[in-house]
Amino acid sequence: MTAGRGATSRVRSVARAGLWLLPVYGLLLTLSTLTHQPDPATEFEEYARYVSTDVFLASHLVGSILGAGLGLAGIVSALYFLLSGPAAVSALVGVALTAVANVLLTAVFAAAAFAQPAIGRAFLAGDEGMRAFNDDVYGPPLLLTAGVGLLLFVAAAAVFGRAVARTSSRLRWSGIGYGAGLGVFAVAALTFEVAQPVAAAVTTVSAVVISLRLPDA
Repeated sequence: MTAGRGATSRVRSVARAGLWLLPVYGLLLTLSTLTHQPDPATEFEEYARYVSTDVFLASHLVGSILGAGLGLAGIVSALYFLLSGPAAVSALVGVALTAVANVLLTAVFAAAAFAQPAIGRAFLAGDEGMRAFNDDVYGPPLLLTAGVGLLLFVAAAAVFGRAVARTSSRLRWSGIGYGAGLGVFAVAALTFEVAQPVAAAVTTVSAVVISLRLPDA
C-alpha cells in the first residue's frame, strides 16, 4: 500500500509539473504569430525574403512544431486531474481530438519550416520557377490537411475548455478562456491574422490559472 501511494504521489507530481506546459504552449503561440508572412499571390518577392529569415524558421520549428508537442503533453497532464471529475468523458474526447489535430497541423508546419525557406532562397537567387513550385506545395492535398486539422483543433479546444470549465466554479472562466482563445487563434489564421497573438495571450493567461487551480479542484 505504501509503495502504491508513493507511486501515485509521484505521478501526481509529474502531472502537476506537466500542466505548466500549457502556458508555455500559449506563450510560444503568442511569440510565433507576432509577425506574418506577406501574401505570395501578390507580394512574392517580399514573401520570399520573409520565409528565408531565421525568425520564420524559428517560429515554425519552436513555436509551431515543438509548441504542438508541448501543448499535447500539457493537456495529457491535465487529463490526469480531469478524469476523476464531472467532465471526464469530455476531457478524454478533447485530448483525443487535440492529438489528431496536432498531428495533421504539424505536417503543415513541417512543410512550411523546411520547404518555404528553400523556395524563398531559390527565388531570390533568380529561379522564377519557384512561384509555380510554391503553388504546387500549397496545393489541394496540403490545404485539405490544414483545413481538417484546423476544424479538429477548434473542436478540441472547445471540448477540452468546456471540460475544464465544468470541473470547478474556480475554473469556469479559465476553461472558457482557454477554449475560446485557441478557437479564435485558429480561425484568425484564415481571416484576421493580427488577432492571433491576442487570442494566444488569452490562452496563456487562462492556462496559468488552470495550472494553478486544477490540481486542487
